[in-house]
Amino acid sequence: MPFYVRKSISAGPFRFNLSNSGVGLSVGVKGFRVGTGPRGHYVQAGRGGLYYRASIGGSRPTRNSPQKPQPIAPVAPNPPTQRTEQGRVVMVEVTSGDVLGMRDSSVIELVDDLNAKQARIPLGPLLGLGTAGFGILAMLAGGGQETVAPMVGAVALLSALPAWALGAWLDQSLRRSVLFYNLDGEASAKFERVTKEFDALKACRGRWHIEAGGKVTDLATWKRNAGAGHLVNRKNARLGYNLPKVLRSNITPPALGLGRRTFYFFPEVVLVQDGKRFGAVGYGDLEIKYQQSRFIEDGQPPGDAQVVDHTWQHPNKSGGPDRRFKSNRRLPICLYDVMHLSSRSGVNELAEFSQIGIVQRFVATLRDLPKRPASESLLAISSPSAS
Repeated sequence: MPFYVRKSISAGPFRFNLSNSGVGLSVGVKGFRVGTGPRGHYVQAGRGGLYYRASIGGSRPTRNSPQKPQPIAPVAPNPPTQRTEQGRVVMVEVTSGDVLGMRDSSVIELVDDLNAKQARIPLGPLLGLGTAGFGILAMLAGGGQETVAPMVGAVALLSALPAWALGAWLDQSLRRSVLFYNLDGEASAKFERVTKEFDALKACRGRWHIEAGGKVTDLATWKRNAGAGHLVNRKNARLGYNLPKVLRSNITPPALGLGRRTFYFFPEVVLVQDGKRFGAVGYGDLEIKYQQSRFIEDGQPPGDAQVVDHTWQHPNKSGGPDRRFKSNRRLPICLYDVMHLSSRSGVNELAEFSQIGIVQRFVATLRDLPKRPASESLLAISSPSAS
């Protein structure tokens, strides 16, 4: 996906605009908007190529607001290890800790705002169902008699969908946080390299989230599992470019979905979403290790996988085929890249990819990102509903 930085963000009736002098905010509809920015307040009206713009009051003096002292992010305790038995193999779950314990000090306000927005009751369903319910009650209250109640009820029922649409439109501002990035040339170029290497990860035919793993300790289990020394439970990983529903930003970051958690790789911080809750991990705290791993595929391997050897579905002690089994297929052994994400605040995830070498390149671009605090690149962390 080509990387670019947008100059404006829309959130319901609000629109945020980025310029060399700062961030401006306007509200209104097409043809008439009232706004404010670094150079003061204004009114703009017009359509069809003819526009009128007038300032309101004097220009606001610019001033540097003092920086608030940032609290130190707490270290989240590691979650208790979950163990289950799969045959005779004890499977150890690979999982992260509580996402609310992942609080990078430079974006605490953003994380708190996202969690608050997510907790708000959506106005769309509330207004739509409320209007429809009122209409049904009004019609029932009329009892089939020629009164005004059935007519009011019918009008309310017809208004349910518009009310739902109005509430959804308002939700775009009341239940959205807005995040602006102001990247200089060097930071923009380095983040673009991150997106290019993420594209290589995304292009892999095989992309998995490793949920649990266990060591094979007895000969019978070893034979039943094609001579594998370890067993893993894995599901498909999700890779793409997107934002959480409660966030608007002028960039769309790479997003890695592992189980119920999604990791959004922003230029200077990783936003972590777990269901309806959010946390954040700075790149200084996030550790990403990688290694190559041999994996026995029970079926057809991905088209881009490197097959380095073969084994048998039921091997004997020497590694050859066990002749007692009439159906004993020859299975490919593939070489894959494994990526382990961890942090002191509780991140603990494993992912696997069908091409080798690409995880190393992706990690190298993340390590090359500027190490300054995220607040230096965040031009504005704004809430449309804030005064």
